[in-house]
Amino acid sequence: MTECAIHYASADPPKGEMKQGFNDKELIRLFGSTSRAMILALLSSRPHRSLYQREIMFETGLSLQAVQRELRNLEELGILKKHETYHRVYYQINPTSSLFKPLREICGLPRRDSIP
Repeated sequence: MTECAIHYASADPPKGEMKQGFNDKELIRLFGSTSRAMILALLSSRPHRSLYQREIMFETGLSLQAVQRELRNLEELGILKKHETYHRVYYQINPTSSLFKPLREICGLPRRDSIP
């Protein structure tokens, strides 16, 4: 995970070094919701992988209701793609969203073409 992942502690860079990405408090202020920032950080760090709702819930430690609410908001904004199979609903970062590139830069994640 990167320092963009809200649920992990982040450390300040050594003196004289530029900071990559944002720290926890900055991301929460930017996104206005701890839950939203945690979900975005999780899904942004795994752009080629779809996660289902309960998997996101377990990874972030959020309640199912909070996860469902924020996933709905992010899907409506076009940041996430949703697909359903049988009894599961999967979500993935939408790389065609106009917000995808800025989000990756904010989180200090590698460019899409450099991800294996």
